[in-house]
Amino acid sequence: MPRINPIDPNQAQGKAKTLLDAVQGKFGRVPNLMKTMANSPAVLESYLNFSQTIGGGSFTPALREQIALVIAGVNGCNYCASAHTAIGKGAGVDAEELQANLRGFSTDPKVEAVLTFAKAVVIQRGWVADEDVENFRAAGYADGELAEVIALVALNTFSNYFNHIAETEIDFPLVESGEQAKV
Repeated sequence: MPRINPIDPNQAQGKAKTLLDAVQGKFGRVPNLMKTMANSPAVLESYLNFSQTIGGGSFTPALREQIALVIAGVNGCNYCASAHTAIGKGAGVDAEELQANLRGFSTDPKVEAVLTFAKAVVIQRGWVADEDVENFRAAGYADGELAEVIALVALNTFSNYFNHIAETEIDFPLVESGEQAKV
């Protein structure tokens, strides 16, 4: 049972209603995460704005989902593992690759390099080693992409922690995050 109750979009008022209606219009549905964040329209609006802005960065939608998956895996967030697996499939990533991404691996060495770096950022709480940055750059990534990984870690860690505390009901096909959180 959720610790923070989701807002029914049909019962929402004011800014929460406006934001939830916009989510419905854009995605055709309102995920429980966003319904729950709507308890504070400022939180939902911040999350949506951050997501939209970082979505205009250099990473493809597929790669952003793959990065979100490794973060969900490390943080042990079943809601985000489930959501980003579904969204990743919609972005064209196959199911086997998405399962590997959740554990921090990829069949593509360049994707694996960004996942390895993102995983290090989460595990080391930002205190990555020079070698982590050097390996990321050696895979062909530049400083702008380094900055974007940090932003994606922040955004996805926020949603992971939000779901942990809220105990958001999963409204996507269930994907277990595994034991990564105990790393």
